[in-house]
Amino acid sequence: MKNRYDESNKVTITSIILNCLLTICKVIAGIIGNSTAMIADGFHSASDVISSVVILIGNYIAQKPEDKEHNYGHEKAETIVSALLSILLIVVSIQIGYQGIILLFNIEQIKIPTILPLVAAIFSILIKEYQYQITIKVAKKTNSPALKADAWHHRSDAFTSIAAFVGIIGGMFGFKILDPIVTIFVAIFILKIGFDILKKSINELLDVSIEQEEISNIMSIVEQSKEISSVKTLKSRKYGPLIYLDVEICVDGNISVKEGHDIATSFEEEVKERLGFVKGIIIHVEPIVIDSAVS
Repeated sequence: MKNRYDESNKVTITSIILNCLLTICKVIAGIIGNSTAMIADGFHSASDVISSVVILIGNYIAQKPEDKEHNYGHEKAETIVSALLSILLIVVSIQIGYQGIILLFNIEQIKIPTILPLVAAIFSILIKEYQYQITIKVAKKTNSPALKADAWHHRSDAFTSIAAFVGIIGGMFGFKILDPIVTIFVAIFILKIGFDILKKSINELLDVSIEQEEISNIMSIVEQSKEISSVKTLKSRKYGPLIYLDVEICVDGNISVKEGHDIATSFEEEVKERLGFVKGIIIHVEPIVIDSAVS
């Protein structure tokens, strides 16, 4: 578990360093190169620094072991961080969209930019996509909802840089209206991502069940088992990046308590091996009468 958070912290610290450099470069390039779009893009990168710091705080809380007040641990801190980052994405998208609408009705205020912010935009697109790729890779490996949200925050910054790039090109060739139009479309895209992540985070905080594919995986174990007759009930809930299961399996009522326990233990081990990220399983063994004549 510690290694999991070490990987997350490593990629997050890398993001903080890169975003600090990007913020400085974009703002300076925007000021010198007469590009309001690039200045705004620079402040978006600054918001990425804040989100990454929140990730580090969330990881610090989430890796704390169980205690008397939190018997199941603190992993839900990751989901809370994911929700906070989604709200940040929504706020950023509204700000970007608002800026695009204002510029749409004030085309004359858009200055003709130089080539410097254009170079900065290209550099930003490449760096932000790189950040997305390394972050989403670790997010999938560690099953971290917070890192997944942060990865999309990086990609949203890449999209705003693309919008800035298009706007700068348009301004240089006399098509100033491209800047606000592309900006508005990017804002709508980021807004959708933000709401999708927020919805998923809220569901996890409400103990949403696992995916149908994972349930089918568990049922396939039962189907392949000679000792388990059926599953009477199966309840699941996500706890941050982890999973908790409550399962009631039906076995032959004529076997001993130890045999029933061994069947449950074997079932638990196989479920953990197949699903991964399973923190706890409560298994109730339900005895049933199997007609020996039929068997």
